Amino acid sequence: MRQQILETARVLSIPMRIKFRGITTREVLLFEGPNGWAEWSPFTEYEDEEASIWLKAAIEFAFGDIPEPTLKTIKVNATLAAVKDVRAALEPFGNFEVVKIKVAEKEQTLQDDLDRIHEVRKYYPDARIRLDANGGYDIETALALANAMYEEGVPLEYLEQPVKTIAELAELKLKLKLLNIKIAADESVRKVSDPLAVAQANAADLLVLKAAPLGGINNALRIAKEAGLPVVVSSALETSVGISMGVHLAALLDSEYASGLATAALLTEDVTDTPLIPINGEIPVTRIIPNKSTLTKLQAPVDRTTWWMERLERCLKTT
Repeated sequence: MRQQILETARVLSIPMRIKFRGITTREVLLFEGPNGWAEWSPFTEYEDEEASIWLKAAIEFAFGDIPEPTLKTIKVNATLAAVKDVRAALEPFGNFEVVKIKVAEKEQTLQDDLDRIHEVRKYYPDARIRLDANGGYDIETALALANAMYEEGVPLEYLEQPVKTIAELAELKLKLKLLNIKIAADESVRKVSDPLAVAQANAADLLVLKAAPLGGINNALRIAKEAGLPVVVSSALETSVGISMGVHLAALLDSEYASGLATAALLTEDVTDTPLIPINGEIPVTRIIPNKSTLTKLQAPVDRTTWWMERLERCLKTT
């Protein structure tokens, strides 16, 4: 297995349409196993310990035993970065029923967030809204945003990781009960030693699950079962190869909530001729075969390829 991973590994560098999560170029590593292609793309700032968990997920998808879903398509939300040109940013997502709006961006204010939400409401008045703060608010600011949404009658599905810690989530959840606003936990699931801690603390109404950071599809399924909460499956800015693993998980969970798996639309190019771009708010449940010429075109510079391959060698020793 190790040899096959190393022999088939391809390191890619893909420009993004807009700056997202602080990056303008997404670096990923793809490799092929008996089940097909998989993606390993922990962000470059992650230490090897965390990156190894992502590698375990990719190896499972390419080599492991995972259930086969019966669903043919899944519903997905659009994703809006912290930008001013709302219409241009959302255009690649086509028609959608739900949009997740990034808020609490560094160097932006609460008013910037409100203005962006208002722009979405102006151009997409029928869309349901999710707000993702990535833990960037304090409790007071999160409450101010929630009250504004309540007073304006915004069709808010939930606030995603509005504050940083599980204790803060639990406190905020109690305060939001009167407004009937739900909290979804993301970083408090995938960035802690015990992914079930947030459920045990009654600190969220929903869990956001990402297959790669949780070590793979089987572990994510276990967490969903043991937590006993509604779930939303989301992505981590992967290519369609990585997205396909999340789609596989979403199809197995069959949540009532649309998945955050349309983010291939944020890339200027993809590795396949059939990218997982939503059509009428849905994407197919399928594995992706990369286009060989595209792999060559998107190949990362030599120094970045060396960096990723050395990282891969280190993480393989602990996986």
